Amino acid sequence: MDKIYLDNAATTPLSEEVIDAMVSTMRMNFGNPSSTHSFGQEAKILIENVRRQVADYLHVTPAEIIFTSCGTESNNMIIKSSIEHLGVERIISSPLEHKCVSESVMEMKNRKGVEVAYIRPNEKGDLDLNKLEELLKASEKKTLVSLMHANNEIGNITDLKKMAELCKAHNALLHSDTVQTMAHMDLDLSDIPVDFASCSAHKFHGPKGVGFAFIRKATGLKGIITGGPQERSLRAGTENVCGIVGLGKALELSIKNMESYTNYIQEIKNYAIERLSAEISGIKFNGRSAETENSLYTVLSALLPYKNPLIGLQLDMKGVAISQGSACSSGASKPSMVMMMVLSEDEMDHCTPLRISFSHMTTKADIDALVTALKEISNDFVIEKTNVEHR
Repeated sequence: MDKIYLDNAATTPLSEEVIDAMVSTMRMNFGNPSSTHSFGQEAKILIENVRRQVADYLHVTPAEIIFTSCGTESNNMIIKSSIEHLGVERIISSPLEHKCVSESVMEMKNRKGVEVAYIRPNEKGDLDLNKLEELLKASEKKTLVSLMHANNEIGNITDLKKMAELCKAHNALLHSDTVQTMAHMDLDLSDIPVDFASCSAHKFHGPKGVGFAFIRKATGLKGIITGGPQERSLRAGTENVCGIVGLGKALELSIKNMESYTNYIQEIKNYAIERLSAEISGIKFNGRSAETENSLYTVLSALLPYKNPLIGLQLDMKGVAISQGSACSSGASKPSMVMMMVLSEDEMDHCTPLRISFSHMTTKADIDALVTALKEISNDFVIEKTNVEHR
C-alpha cells in the first residue's frame, strides 16, 4: 500500500540535499566548535556561515541569531527571559497560540505573578488589532506581546508589521512565534520592528532538533540555559553542528525555490478545496484556511459533517497520514483551544475537524487518495449510523 503524507505542518520530510550536507558534516567536521584547534574552528566556521545566511534572509545582524534546539525552546527562552531579565510585568497574548507559548505564559503568571491579558479571536479566527491597541493603552506596566504570525491549525495570518508598529508606538516588546512562516514567506525584520521571533528547521524540510531565535540586540535579553559562552552566552551547550548545517541547507533551498514552491503548493491546496467540496457533502473549512488572502498556503483546516474521533486512525489504516489538530495536541482526548475558539458548540458536538497540510512534495494524486479514503469512511459511517438507528 502506498502511503500518503499530508501532515507537513507537524513536520516535513528531509530534502536529499539536506541529508547529504549533514552526513558530510558528521563525517568531516566532528570537532567541538568551542575548541581552539583546527578541528574545532572548522566546525565553528560552518556555524557562523549559517548564522550569516539566516541573518541575510531576515535582513538583521548575525549577532541577533541564536541557534536553539527548536521553536519551542526559542519561545520558552524569549518569554521567560523577558520576565526574568527585562522587567516585563504584563503579557498580552491570545488563546490561539501554540502550547509552548500559552503554557510558558501561564507559568510566568503562576510563578512570577505576571499580569496576563488575552485578545479573543472572532469566529473566523482573526485577531482584532484595535483590541491590541486598547490593551496596550490600558496599562503603564512593561508589556510583552506574544502573538503568532500564522496559526498552525487554521492557517490564519496576522499582520506582523502592524502588530510590531503598534507595540513600538506603546513601548511594548513584541514576540512572534514564526515557526509556520519562517522560510515559507519573505520576512524582512529590518522593516518589521519585531523584537523576538522563532524557528524550527523541521518545518521546511530541515532536521528536527535544531532551530533559532531572533533576538533584537537592543532588547538586552539574556539566556536561561547557562554553563558556557556558546551562542553569545544566550544558550550554553555545545552546538548541534550537523543540525545547523542542515538548517542552513534547508533554508537555502527554501529561499531559492520560494516563489515556485508557493505557487505549486497553493495550486495543490486549491485542488484539495475543490475536490473535497465536490465529493464530501456538507464539508466546511475552518478559519480563513480556504481563502487565499491572509491564509497560509500550506495549511487547510476542514470540518467533516459528522462526529468521528477515530478518523485519524481510520485514514492512517488506509495509508493517509493526517492530523486532527496540532501535533502537540493531537493525542489529547479533548479538542484544541484553537478549535474551541472557532467552532460553535453544535459543531464541536457533531462535527470532526481535520488539518491537511501540504509541501512541494505533495501531488494531486495524494489529494485524490485522501478524498477516496474519506468517501469510503463517510459511506461506512452512514451505513453504521443507519444500522444503529434501525436496531
